[in-house]
Amino acid sequence: MKDLIDAPSPSGFEQPAQEVYRRAVEPFADEVHTDVLGNAYAIVNPSGNPKIMLAGHCDEIGFLVTYINGDGYIYFGSIGGHDASITVGQRVFVHTEHGPLLGVIGKKPIHLMEEEERGRKTILHDLFIDIGALGGKAAVAEKVQIGDPITYAPGFATLSGDLAVSHAFDDKVGAFAVAETVRLLKGKTLAAAVYAVSTVQEEIGLRGARTSSYLTGATVGIAVDVGFATDYPGMNKNRVGDVEIGKGPTICRGANINPQVYKMLCETARDLEIPFQLSSAGGGTGTDANAMQLNQSGMATGLISIPLRYMHTPCELVSLEDVQNTARLLAAFIERVTPDVDFTPSMQNRHSGVRPPSKNDKKSEEKKD
Repeated sequence: MKDLIDAPSPSGFEQPAQEVYRRAVEPFADEVHTDVLGNAYAIVNPSGNPKIMLAGHCDEIGFLVTYINGDGYIYFGSIGGHDASITVGQRVFVHTEHGPLLGVIGKKPIHLMEEEERGRKTILHDLFIDIGALGGKAAVAEKVQIGDPITYAPGFATLSGDLAVSHAFDDKVGAFAVAETVRLLKGKTLAAAVYAVSTVQEEIGLRGARTSSYLTGATVGIAVDVGFATDYPGMNKNRVGDVEIGKGPTICRGANINPQVYKMLCETARDLEIPFQLSSAGGGTGTDANAMQLNQSGMATGLISIPLRYMHTPCELVSLEDVQNTARLLAAFIERVTPDVDFTPSMQNRHSGVRPPSKNDKKSEEKKD
C-alpha cells in the first residue's frame, strides 16, 4: 500500500501506480496485462464461469501545469475535485521528465490582505506553485513543461492503533484491496473466472471502468472504493448515514446494486464474522459500479466501500483492518459464486433479511444457550 501511495497517479498519469499493482499481483495471477487506456488486469482462473470483475481505481486527484509566469511561478489546473481552500500552503510534487520537484502552493498572507480580499472565496486558478527556482521563467521552463502532473507531497503514516493517514487513499486502498484479494485466492478452487482490475481515470468520469467492463464482459462486478465516514464533527448522519471507521467495510444497497450480489455479500460477511456496515444510494453511486452496471447488456454489480474521513484532502484517514476485511470479504464471496447462481432480480431475493452483526446477536445466542 505504501508503494502505491508513493507512486504518483493523478488521472491520466497512472502508470507509476499501475507498475506497482502489476508487480504485486503477478506472483498470484494466471495472467497480467494492461489495456490501451491504462487499466491493469490480474486474471485468476480465466476459463472459469461466470466471470467476476473487481474494480478499484488507482488514480488520485491532482493538478497539472497550465502556465509559468515571468517570475517563474507555476499556475495550475485541477485533475478531479478539490476544495481550493484546503490547497493553500500545501507541499506538492511537480512530476517532470527529470524527476519530481518539491514546491509549495502560495498565497498572499492574511496580514497583507485588504478587507475585501479576506472574505473572498479561494479560487484555484488564482493560486500558484513556488518551486524555489531562481532565474525566472526561463530557468523554470528548463525543468517544467506545460501539462506536467502535480500531486500532494504528504505520504503514508500511521496514527494510533490500526489507523493510517495519507493523501490518495481515495482510492489506492481500493486498488490495494483488489490486489490483496488476488493474493488470498491463490491456491483456492474456484468455479468463477476473476478479473481483478486496477482502473484508471475514475476521478474524471469513471472512464477506465467503462472500457475494462466492456473488455471483460463479466456477469458480476464489484467496485471497491472509499466511502464517507460520518464519525467526526460536522457530518450529517441524517443525510449520509451512520458509518464509522474501524467497524468494517460498508455494503451498498440501492438502484446501482444487484439484489442478489448484495444479499450474498451480506451473508458471506455474517457467516465469516467479518464486520460490515450498510449504506444506501437511490440512484448512481458515483463509483466505478455505475459504469460497470450499464456495460453492454448489464452487469450484476455490487459496491463495497472502505470508510474514510476527510475525502479529497491531503490527510485522508482509514482503518487498515477495514481494508483487510474488504479483501477477505471479496475473496470469500468469489469462492461462493458458481454457474448455477442466478443474479437476475426476482421476488425471491427482493428482501434479503440481512443486516450487520450487532451486540444483540451475541445476547440472543447466550439466551439460547
